[in-house]
Parts: sequence; C-alpha cells; structure tokens
Amino acid sequence: MYEYQKRIGFSECDTTKHLTITALVDAFQDCSTFQSEDLGVGFDVLERQHLVWVINYWEIQIDSLPQLCDHVTVGTFPYSFKTCFGQRNFYMKDREGRYLVKANSMWTLIDSETVKPTRTPSFISEAYTIEPKLDMSYNSRKVLIPSDEGLAVIRKDPIRIQEHHLDSNRHVNNGQYVKIAMAQIEDHNLDRLRIDYRKQAVLGDIIYPVVYENGSERVVALEDENKEPYSVSQYILKQ
Repeated sequence: MYEYQKRIGFSECDTTKHLTITALVDAFQDCSTFQSEDLGVGFDVLERQHLVWVINYWEIQIDSLPQLCDHVTVGTFPYSFKTCFGQRNFYMKDREGRYLVKANSMWTLIDSETVKPTRTPSFISEAYTIEPKLDMSYNSRKVLIPSDEGLAVIRKDPIRIQEHHLDSNRHVNNGQYVKIAMAQIEDHNLDRLRIDYRKQAVLGDIIYPVVYENGSERVVALEDENKEPYSVSQYILKQ
C-alpha cells in the first residue's frame, strides 16, 4: 500500500469549493506514479524496456468529495497482475481516516515498439505487494452506449485536441477524457462513475461528444468523425 498526504487547493475545486472529479483522478494517477517511481519501476525504467502502462477502465464510488483546504490521504495498491493486465484500487480518506472515495482501475502493459499488449515481466510484478481488494462495487469494465430510443440524446460541439490535452506519451491523458466528458453534463453531484477507454486520441484529433440522459444516469460518448468512441463514461447522480 502506498499513501501520500495532500491539502485540497483552490485550483482543484469547482464553483462549490469541492474537489473536481478531474482533480480527483489526477490525484489518483499521481499516487500510482509516486509508488512506481519509489519502487524503481517508474517511467524511465519502463521506457528503457520499451514498456508503458495504459489505462483501460475506472470505476469510482463517491461518498463525499473534500472541500477547499481539507487535508486528505490518497492511497493505492495493486490487487492483481495477470498476463498483460494490472488491476489497482485507489482511495481518498479524510483526516479521521474515513473513506471519502474508493476506486477500481484496470491497466494494460504495452510494448511501445509494437504497440501491442505484452506480458508483465517479473521485475515489475515482484516490485509490488499484492493486497486484498477494497470492499466496493466491481462492475463490468465495458460501458455500453445506450440505444437512442426513449432517451434524451444531445450532441455537443466538437473539440480539437491540443497540446495541453497531452501527456508525456503524446496521447490525451486519461484525466483529460474525464474533464471533457464532465464538461458535457450539468449536474456534477455524483454517486459513482465508470470510464471505459476505447482508443487513444492524439494531437489534432477532433472529439465529438454525445450525451445520453436517462433519469439519474448520464452516459457520455467521446467519438471520432466515424462515431467510433475514444471513451464511453457513465455517471450516476446522487438522489
């Protein structure tokens, strides 16, 4: 298990002074990066082996989001390595140690030369301690696009990918997909969300957001010009 302490900053908050979902995902991503770097299997080590971890799926269960200046603990640990896949839990706790957020994630190890999945080498899997997974919901990693029948379907303005959307791999960072999708829905008072990453967007690509509304559920598909999704995310609003 790896943890770090942080204080919620103004730049991470929304108009209600609560942590944004994008900043939450960024904090989780930082946490796993810190752990990997501290264990000696970080970016530079993997790059020399032509390896990179790519995220496939997030499932995030929200009890409550911290507010401006709150002190929180962010934690993560892997609970499974199988062939090319790694599965990780994340969490955020308040100052008293109560869970605010729990998350599940699935990652694939990619050979950056062949751009294909590759089996996790022992020097990576043996660097981590496998721990029992958190008590939370574990749904299918596939988020389905609803049929149009009986739903409100809203097609939003297209978005061209620019430099600020990219990370060091020159692909759109996984948190940016969340930021783009969240900008398409009006109510951010979420109970849980699932994000299914389908393919990678790069500089100059154009994303076409489509929102499906059904009661307390919102599904956001970020599509290319051929209506093939880069990501599909589901948002369940608190009642």
